[in-house]
Amino acid sequence: MNNLIKMNNRYIGGDTPCYIIAEMSANHAGDFNRAIDIIHAAKESGADCIKIQTYTPDTMTIDCDNDYFQIKKGTWKNEKLYDLYNKAYTPWEWQSKLKEEAEKVGLDFLSTPFDQTSVDFLEDLEINFYKIASFELTDIPLIKYIASKGKPIIISTGMATLGEIEEAVKAIKEMKNEDICLLKCSSAYPAIPDDMNLKTIKNLKETFGVPVGLSDHSLGSVAAITAVAIGASVVEKHFCISRDIENPDSSFSMEPNEFRGMVDSIRAAERAIGKVSYKVSEKEKVSRIFRRSIFAVEDIGKGDIFDENNIRVIRPAYGLAPKYYNDIKGKKATTDIVRGTPLKWSMID
Repeated sequence: MNNLIKMNNRYIGGDTPCYIIAEMSANHAGDFNRAIDIIHAAKESGADCIKIQTYTPDTMTIDCDNDYFQIKKGTWKNEKLYDLYNKAYTPWEWQSKLKEEAEKVGLDFLSTPFDQTSVDFLEDLEINFYKIASFELTDIPLIKYIASKGKPIIISTGMATLGEIEEAVKAIKEMKNEDICLLKCSSAYPAIPDDMNLKTIKNLKETFGVPVGLSDHSLGSVAAITAVAIGASVVEKHFCISRDIENPDSSFSMEPNEFRGMVDSIRAAERAIGKVSYKVSEKEKVSRIFRRSIFAVEDIGKGDIFDENNIRVIRPAYGLAPKYYNDIKGKKATTDIVRGTPLKWSMID
């Protein structure tokens, strides 16, 4: 397995900066111009990549009214699956133009295919890498078909057992493709912190030896920043122009100012994480003077004995180091010393 994988012109994993994906999904709300606006807003908000989804209602399910196809709980309660996908899908005739616009403004373009026809379509678009959704992680034939294209694959792992993740990874490897990134995910919309179990990120990395990130459906940016702090190489977050524009994904998506704030916090967290270092920084050197040292706290005459009454370990650090305190006690002063003077070896017999 690879600890680093290449996405377009940059690497993901290891000590590289977190790769940040803005997920458009249904937030275009059926308006092509809004989709274009989302691409520009994502770029301005610090995203590295814009992601869409490639499906139609008919590639996802069938138009059927019986009980199996009704959503009973959650954000989309009382929706029929076919109708939900009809509201949410991104028309295929838009997608080449969206890819062109993304690349023009300097964003990578990524999509999630949901069946073989959508993979073929994205191959014709010359897409450079693929995303597999949590709900498709168990669709091994689809995963193998995607893997056969020989391009890097990002897989969300929401709802999956460890065994199911192992099967998906094995399926990709069987197609001679080892460029895999796994995303920890809680497939609830929105996800709540109690269910996110971000420590799994480290375990996934250790178990599979691949870059690991977070597909984040929670509100706010705490989970994303925390994930980066514990080793996430990728963060994916739903992105919209405004949550007031109603669509199936708006309620758990980030607006541009929120996304910008998340990106800035992630970059600040990366700088704070830094590297293993015991080097004293220039700013720390300035502060070192406020350490403790040995001072005369009473006037001391030449020949007087140093004791706990006339010398103390106090701030600042202009005198001898505290570790010499017990060595100095009991010795004589070689000169008169005024109260408030830092001790030097020349003052000690």
